[in-house]
Amino acid sequence: MRTIELSEVTAKIKSMFIDACENIPDNVLETLKKASESEQSPLGKQVIDKIIENDKLARDKHLPICQDTGVAVVMLTIGSEVVFHGDIYEAVNEGVRQAYTEGYLRKSVVRHPLDRVNTRDNTPAIVHIKMVEGDTFRIDVAPKGGGSENMSLVKMLIPADGVEGIKKLVLDTVFNAGGKPCPPIIVGLGIGGNLEKSAMLAKEALFREIDDHSPDPLARKLEDELLEEINKLGVGPMGFGGTQTCLAVKVNTYPCHIASLPVAINIQCHAARHKSCKL
Repeated sequence: MRTIELSEVTAKIKSMFIDACENIPDNVLETLKKASESEQSPLGKQVIDKIIENDKLARDKHLPICQDTGVAVVMLTIGSEVVFHGDIYEAVNEGVRQAYTEGYLRKSVVRHPLDRVNTRDNTPAIVHIKMVEGDTFRIDVAPKGGGSENMSLVKMLIPADGVEGIKKLVLDTVFNAGGKPCPPIIVGLGIGGNLEKSAMLAKEALFREIDDHSPDPLARKLEDELLEEINKLGVGPMGFGGTQTCLAVKVNTYPCHIASLPVAINIQCHAARHKSCKL
């Protein structure tokens, strides 16, 4: 068995959230540069160039990429041979608390969806745990902004809707969202499972690297086709029109009931803020 100190988890969570809010991943920055080169609208190109300038300033000055530093989403992959002495959820939340208070990140979480009183430290985090064999312990974090999350949805299609029904749902969702999720966006698509599983698949898709591709040929084909078709919608950077509405589409799938075709669309803004580490 392997013991991991919860203080180490707290410290790592704190540093990862501050890092994620200030430093855009290198591969996302490179994808934005390619999008600028490909953008056919002069205004759209200017917008992407301003996004890139903003991202570089955030890095240099150790400031958040965006004022919306999001809800703290944490995914823990825990090996069956890993032991904690204490409450792993509290260790995670303490790391979030320290990151958002000591890092001067905006606190966006309210204690109840109806009374809307701010918790003042961005806790509680949204924590997901996956158990695996061995003694591995991996942490993935994402400060998920409200603008892009608000444009996300889960829809229970029927099998007869098929691939074309999925495409229509995605294209309609992205088009109707317009500039609200701060395009060029990343689309996480979860297909299969049931209502809650499809949503989880879509969220996990956003943690994938922006330049990877699904190993499943059917999912890979859908990723490529949707990316092309979304960029023909004309929404463009920040909704001002253009050919670069989407940077990437990530499709995750899972077996499902014969009568169901659950589809979840989780939209991410151009910043694609997330960090990963292994302890």
